[in-house]
Amino acid sequence: MNRVETSRKTHTGRKLTLYQKQNLVGWAFLIPATLLIIWMCFYPMLRALLLSFQSGTGARMSFAGLKNYAYLLKDGIFIQTLKNNFIYLIIQVPIMLVLALALAALLNNPHLRLRGLYRTAIFLPCATSLVSVSLIFRAMFAVGGFVNITLMKLGLIQTDINWINGSGETARALIIIALIWRWTGYNMVFYLSGLQSIDSTLYEAAYIDGANRFQQFRRITVPLLKPTILLTAILSTNGTLQLFDESYNLTRGGPSNLSMTMSHYIYRMSFETVPKFGYAAAMSYVIFILVAILALLQMKVGDKR
Repeated sequence: MNRVETSRKTHTGRKLTLYQKQNLVGWAFLIPATLLIIWMCFYPMLRALLLSFQSGTGARMSFAGLKNYAYLLKDGIFIQTLKNNFIYLIIQVPIMLVLALALAALLNNPHLRLRGLYRTAIFLPCATSLVSVSLIFRAMFAVGGFVNITLMKLGLIQTDINWINGSGETARALIIIALIWRWTGYNMVFYLSGLQSIDSTLYEAAYIDGANRFQQFRRITVPLLKPTILLTAILSTNGTLQLFDESYNLTRGGPSNLSMTMSHYIYRMSFETVPKFGYAAAMSYVIFILVAILALLQMKVGDKR
């Protein structure tokens, strides 16, 4: 009997516990995705970092040290694109987030009729093909287009404005308008989700205490939405610093590179001129560093934990 019990204990000791089996199943699901992320994301990042210290074209690449990074400080076009990105960031992101929050607060009203239709209509632009958006915006803001005709009928302007090729200010304004129109609904969905997670009894208690709608919004809604606001601010900052589509499709970076973004310039250096992959990789890492620094600052300011 003792031998039988000992063999049973030895046999049962070799079996995996339920917790260990669950761990193995979890790792079995995670490992393929992890390997794919390493291969598709981290490996190209490492290759780009090594490439940023090289110069030349094609197979004739040679080590250049910090030459590419030093040239960035002298490149007038890159400095202009950097300024353009920060103009878009400073103007467009706050307007878009405030507008998204206001629309979310309005459309969260359970007594509002057709609120589902309004939500869909506001969200729809971010699901629209960017090529279609670019064609429509270029037609609307063209000389003699719908926007100019409307402004002239309202008496706001006397002659047509050449939005696309007239000046850097008008071209940048066009991109900012397109960004706000396209991405406000996207951020509104985040705020709607956050608003629906707030307990309605908080508003009822505040109403009984005499708080008006604005005070409820300021004292209840905004503090409880702070994590969501922080998330949308980081995502919007990240997206704006990597902005490419609107610059390339709407204004082609013109006039005279005054509306071009850093990502557009990287594309031009890589594919539209004699390829300078090392220099383009150096610019891409400047964007990466800027995104990381701004995200860290936003986390420090916005998250008191």
